[in-house]
Amino acid sequence: MVRGVIFDLDGVIADTERLQWQAYRRVLGELGVDVGLEEYRRHWIARGCGPEYACRTYALPIGPDELRARKAPAYLALLREGVAPCPGAVDALRRLRRTHRLGLATNSARAEVTFVLERLGVAPLFQATIAREDYVRPKPAPDAYLAAAAALGLVPGECAVVEDTERGLRAALAAGARAVAAPSDLTFDNDFTGAACRLAHLDELTAERLARI
Repeated sequence: MVRGVIFDLDGVIADTERLQWQAYRRVLGELGVDVGLEEYRRHWIARGCGPEYACRTYALPIGPDELRARKAPAYLALLREGVAPCPGAVDALRRLRRTHRLGLATNSARAEVTFVLERLGVAPLFQATIAREDYVRPKPAPDAYLAAAAALGLVPGECAVVEDTERGLRAALAAGARAVAAPSDLTFDNDFTGAACRLAHLDELTAERLARI
């Protein structure tokens, strides 16, 4: 029985993937590199190894950790200009909050997570929020979802995880949770093998649907 629902943040709750791309593009541009959206989609979103890929491919004079560090303030600046929820996300959270424990698990930093959730007005809907500082290995390792399930007082098998990427789905499955694929226009062609179901829209994420997975 599904008692908890754990959401990814970027691309599921918040429409931030293009803002992430713009932040990296700004920083990489200062290093003489222009990364297009399709390249970002393949290496950052789908595979989760964008900084490593960029440093290797373009022989950057800095390492992946420094690239991430330079991107962080650029991304926060873009968030302050405006961030929107993904279609149906806020309604889904409010609907499921009445029947399930809700958690969030993301590879994003705590400062970014706090800003986005407060800006969208959904922070009080979550009983557990796990950010990058709260675990050791990022997705596709299961650490984030194991931490979120524990924070909700549940075992992973009692949780459904809503993810928009292949690497996020692998993390959920590795944790022993039930995975729900909710692809965006940037992740529609990811491999969601193993998902209990695939949603066309978050309006489809209901207590009745979760009871069937």
